Amino acid sequence: MSDVFRMIEQSGVVPVVVATSDEEALHTCQALARGGLPVAEITFRTAAAAAAIARERREMPEMLVGAGTVLTVDSARQALDAGAAFLVSPGFSRAVVQFAIEKGIPALPGCSNPTDLMAAVEMGLEWVKFFPAEPLGGLGMLKALAAPFGMLKFVPTGGIDETNLAVYLSFKQAPACGGSWMVRKELAQAGRFDEIERLTAEAVGIVRAAKGL
Repeated sequence: MSDVFRMIEQSGVVPVVVATSDEEALHTCQALARGGLPVAEITFRTAAAAAAIARERREMPEMLVGAGTVLTVDSARQALDAGAAFLVSPGFSRAVVQFAIEKGIPALPGCSNPTDLMAAVEMGLEWVKFFPAEPLGGLGMLKALAAPFGMLKFVPTGGIDETNLAVYLSFKQAPACGGSWMVRKELAQAGRFDEIERLTAEAVGIVRAAKGL
């Protein structure tokens, strides 16, 4: 297991951050760290993503920062140049995964069916993202999909919050989940970083209880 995935497994949650500026992203990541969660996925849903990742790497080197919503090789290259430690995609792109393999950066492609999972196995992946988790059928669907793929670990994302985080983490093939409830963009845009810190600490408590730590 790579050091990146080891840290993700230890964290139990990957906050999905949508930032409108690198300054906002910095304050968000600082709040996450204060809350006990030194990991973040900064999504390429805004033009600020690359600058935000670069600033986190520069000012918070202890933070594990990855890039999310990586749809193309071009955005993967931008993320890598900015210093992203891992790449996350909503779906399975062979081109993006191949780029990640060639560059030696962990990739977490979105998989939602057996065909995606077979492609992931063929390319030598050991971790994938299960997305969108809740709309697809939740833990029941994940268990059904995972049954033939005991070699894979899953990071369920989509519709996960403090009410069902522990439910997903109870499944051994799902060592971590992705979620945005503790870093909702309206909180960051309103400067409510104390609330982000509180929600993060609450999430960390849920993880520790679920993992028996």
